[in-house]
Amino acid sequence: MSLSTDLHTRAWTIAAAVPDPELPVVTIEDLGILRDVVEYDQGHVHVRITPTYSGCPAMESIREDLVSALTEAGFLSVHVEFVMSPAWTTEWMTSEGRAKLEAYGIAPPPVGGPVELTLSVRCPRCGSPNTREISRFGSTSCKSLWSCNACREPFDHFKAI
Repeated sequence: MSLSTDLHTRAWTIAAAVPDPELPVVTIEDLGILRDVVEYDQGHVHVRITPTYSGCPAMESIREDLVSALTEAGFLSVHVEFVMSPAWTTEWMTSEGRAKLEAYGIAPPPVGGPVELTLSVRCPRCGSPNTREISRFGSTSCKSLWSCNACREPFDHFKAI
């Protein structure tokens, strides 16, 4: 492995570990918003991220967290670029990220492409499909609020995009 590959791997590993500020149980890599990390010109890093929504309020916080993490690791300068195209999709989420969301009590989006109509979401607490949507928007705009008719617990569902 060459020195530049080692640096790229190190920069990627550090960036990938940055938690999402709204869902700290998952990292930006788990969510699939970390697109690329390039180390160039002796310690300078360029990071490309794609927001889950074009108006996602967490993006500035993620930018600051990336700059902080990479600077603390010894990189001299960090530039974070927001990449809007192609648009983020839940298909970019890792299986680990989906499992972390479910373990945290948030129903992950289904795998296999966009869903036009969600009639039921399996409860992340008891597993029952007997659920209902309470509100199209949950604690953040990328989630909806659901309730389980079996265990009576409310839960967030990460919307499929």
